[in-house]
Amino acid sequence: MRTLAIGDIHGGLKGLIQLLEVAKVTKEDKLIFVGDYVDGWSESAQVVQYLIKLSKINNCIFIKGNHDVWCEDWLRTGQEDPVWLAHGGQETIESYSLLSKEEKKQHLYFFGDMSLYHIDDNNRLFIHAGFTSMHGVDREYSFRNFYFDRTLWEMVVTLDKRIEKDSELYPKRLKHYSEIYIGHTPTINYNKDKPMNAANVWNVDTGAAFTGKLSAIDIDTKNIFQSEALQHLYPNESGRNKS
Repeated sequence: MRTLAIGDIHGGLKGLIQLLEVAKVTKEDKLIFVGDYVDGWSESAQVVQYLIKLSKINNCIFIKGNHDVWCEDWLRTGQEDPVWLAHGGQETIESYSLLSKEEKKQHLYFFGDMSLYHIDDNNRLFIHAGFTSMHGVDREYSFRNFYFDRTLWEMVVTLDKRIEKDSELYPKRLKHYSEIYIGHTPTINYNKDKPMNAANVWNVDTGAAFTGKLSAIDIDTKNIFQSEALQHLYPNESGRNKS
């Protein structure tokens, strides 16, 4: 059995299906999604539908991202956050136009059941964005950091590689976990089209919402699997590549 960590999907159902085919995923594989299932490409509601069905076949863990929080709030209240609309929310609303009230209610339950983070038996942490507490996620002062924080990634990419984990200079918040898997900050911002590793953190958001691919990584072997760039799978759309 493999465990695959899968990056931000952002409404790209075609990319998700292709990625699972490329990775030759079977029902024996455990799938850990690091969040942001919606907002960007035109099939956000359809991504959620697909994931609900997938969870009946595979052992799936769904981490909640900031875009999922926005979508969940809209499904619950009907109120459209202007910030959300400007960051892919409008496309998500349009994707829900053909769904019934019962299906929307099912999606609301799906979002409500998501975890803010997951720690496996090998002390590997899976979280959408990051955390700021030097004492670890269970001592974080604000849940919003779990799906909005970028300081964790900003810290590790600038960390001096000569600093060993047992050094007093090594950041204390990293010492709590053997590895940390995140999304949220696209690696294409760093001119990298594959998952990046810095210190003990792996970033699997390879910019599928923009010009990048959707990626998965086998957390034991570190084998990487990718779809095509989603802009090629949705040639008549812009995703979040808007001016």
